[in-house]
Formats: sequence, structure tokens, C-alpha cells
Amino acid sequence: MTARLNVNIDHVATIREARKTIEPSIITAAVICEQAGANGITVHLRGDRRHIQDRDIELLRDVVTTYLNVEMAATDEMLLIAERTRPDAVSLVPEKPNEVTTEGGLDVIGNFDVIKNAVERLKAAGVFVSIFIDPAADQIEAAKNAGAQQVELCTGEYAELTLGSRAMHGEGERRAAAEVERIRNAAVHARSLGLIVAAGHGLTYRNIAALAAIPEITEFNIGHNIISRSVFVGLSQAVREMIVACRQGKP
Repeated sequence: MTARLNVNIDHVATIREARKTIEPSIITAAVICEQAGANGITVHLRGDRRHIQDRDIELLRDVVTTYLNVEMAATDEMLLIAERTRPDAVSLVPEKPNEVTTEGGLDVIGNFDVIKNAVERLKAAGVFVSIFIDPAADQIEAAKNAGAQQVELCTGEYAELTLGSRAMHGEGERRAAAEVERIRNAAVHARSLGLIVAAGHGLTYRNIAALAAIPEITEFNIGHNIISRSVFVGLSQAVREMIVACRQGKP
């Protein structure tokens, strides 16, 4: 069975916010992705509001007909927004003010009480809860104990190892294969605990197949590579190409 593809459209808003204008429309982007076959839409509402804005969440909640997944930090400000708008899912993620993008998984062990409280509030509001974590057994177990229904395994290290010449041959290729195995083992462990397993961060058309072949992973969240490709071929075609790439990893 092919994993679900949620398209992250943050960087459509990044272009819009570069001029603080009304275009390109985040709503139009979501509709195009859905019509192209995406299973859901993912956005990250950051504390600094560098791309997605509060109003975007409200509009997307009304427009998205598939599945709206909102990434956010486990802060009171964000939880209040989630409780009010009630997206289909919230993915709890780490957040640093000056980071270019998310730098790794959320440390559930070190922030257990805060995260457990956030999970309880979200579930009470009827929101499905996922936690973005590194592919490590202890973090998976902590996420389960905190009440999460899903974990999203951070694929950032694997993505770095598959960039350009780094994955062409030799040690880089071996390290990438080892990271795939680490992700595979984490996915199997998470499923054994009754958790649904997603994956994402830095995934591309070129590196998705190895992870798509892991049956325990049932959802991918991919954004930057799709939006980058859309500059040249259009958003609808870029989404369709990623769906094909995901399917190539399945037997």
C-alpha cells in the first residue's frame, strides 16, 4: 500500500510574505495539491510567523477537503489556536527563533510534562496528535507515554546524506544505507507500540524510494522539494511526480 502524501505548502506563503502581499494564494495552492492527488495539506504555524499566518489556518480549515495537518510548537499560544480552529491533525515540533528550518526532532524525554499536557489538550479538542521526533527508540517510547497517536520520524540526517555527490559512492552511500536501516528499525518499533508512523524532512524525488519501501511508514510530509520543482513544471505536475516517486518504493 502506498503511503499517504501530505504536501507542505509553507514556501508558497514564504514567497507571499517576501512582499507582504496577497499572492501567491495559499488557498489556491492547497486546492491545486488536492486536485493533483495529494492526501493532505501540511503547514507550519511558527511563533515568528515567517510564512504561514493565523488567518491562513482559518481559511485552510474551511477549504481543505482531504486532511489538514498543522505543525506547531507545544506553547500555550499555539494550543489555543489549535483548539479554536481544530485541524484534522497537529504535529508537535521543536522550534528555535533563528533556525532556517526545523533542525531535528522534538526532545520528548526532556520536555515530557509540557508535551504530555499539550497532547491531552489537543486530544480533548478532538485533534489527532503526531509528534516529530528523531528515529530513536527512547524518544518513540516517550511519545507513546505522552499519549501521541502518531510519530513522524525526522529524515533530516538521511536527506543530508543523499544530497548530490555525498551519496554517489563509497562512505556516503554506506552511511545513507545505515540511516535508512535506523529509520526502518524505528518505524518497526513504533508500530509495535501501536503508533502510526509518518516520516519527513528534506525528502526529495531522488531519495524518497528507499523510505517508501518501508511498509510501517504510512505517511510522508514533503514540501520544499515539491515547491522547488513547481517553479519549473507547475504545482500540479510537481505533486503528481512526487506521488509517482513514492509509489516506486512499493513492491
